[in-house]
Amino acid sequence: MNNALVSELLAFIARPTVSDDDFNALALKLFAHQFEHNRPFQKFCQGRGKTPRVVKRWQDIPAVPINAFKDLTLSCVPPDTCARTFMTSGTTRGDVKGRHFHPTLAVYDASMLNNFARHVMQGNARVRMGLLFPNEVLMPNSSLAHYLALAIDHFGTPDSAYYLDESGLRTDALCEVLQHAQDSGEPFALLGASYSFVHLIDALQAREQTFRLPTGSRLLDTGGFKGQSREVPMDAFYDQLSATFGVTRDQCLNMYGMTELSTQFYDAGNRTVPSVKRGPHWIRSRLVDPLTGQDVPAGERGILAHTDLANFNSVVTILTEDVGQATADGFVLLGRAQGAQAKGCSMAVDDFLKAAQA
Repeated sequence: MNNALVSELLAFIARPTVSDDDFNALALKLFAHQFEHNRPFQKFCQGRGKTPRVVKRWQDIPAVPINAFKDLTLSCVPPDTCARTFMTSGTTRGDVKGRHFHPTLAVYDASMLNNFARHVMQGNARVRMGLLFPNEVLMPNSSLAHYLALAIDHFGTPDSAYYLDESGLRTDALCEVLQHAQDSGEPFALLGASYSFVHLIDALQAREQTFRLPTGSRLLDTGGFKGQSREVPMDAFYDQLSATFGVTRDQCLNMYGMTELSTQFYDAGNRTVPSVKRGPHWIRSRLVDPLTGQDVPAGERGILAHTDLANFNSVVTILTEDVGQATADGFVLLGRAQGAQAKGCSMAVDDFLKAAQA
């Protein structure tokens, strides 16, 4: 592991702001590091004529399709030396899971904590939390389990707790806590997978039970439904959250992240959907044509490619399968790639694998 690079990244994340030149310089340094030490990535870049000698802008760093994490070991160090390996849920290709290797969790943790404090805590030091997701003991390879463990450890009060375990939702215990929050006026934060919220809403509807959480409470969902619950249109989902828990849709936050990234995006509530997602200063996004890798014309829909400086050990730029559209200060998510765009994403994966395995 390159300790000097880790130290530089931690200092970069801790800065309040950075310039475009600062971001570009560190992105190019990471690209050079990964080109040297990540063999599949190096072969792919060489095939495209993209080497550290010729790449001068972060926008020109080749984007690696996220499905490549399922087929190749994308790591600058031997995987067995890593502190943690996060794995994808394996929903798109059965049991084939993408793997993201972290030699240290220091960078991932700094990225999460700095960003979460700003976008979710909104100036509060701690709040009582309920988590609708299993803990790290039950899911040691889940990046979301680790993310939520960081949230409860660093921002939760001592009486915060998990309300989903191997037996399922702890609905009775959670209802007691929600009732206490309503009666006491103590703000409460409920965080978890989007599909867990659907299961909870269904359980509460069966009980004909709703709550009115006090001012300062918030809900945070992430990850979509992934076949784990009934599908709910976004507008209806946030209407149901608002009605069930008595918070405004402004206090219903959504986090957009993925195993293949080390940084998350947040919106400022979901009064209207799709909401604008924003990231911190160490991640930048482009909208591209998946076949060419080139930016789409301004105002057009494209596939999101993220350059995440916290991805220091794998690849700094990834190509997602998510369609987005740029806004003045972020982007909106418009769903998964379909039709020609989905075909373009598949061809980008094939292109990467052929080059990397040649």
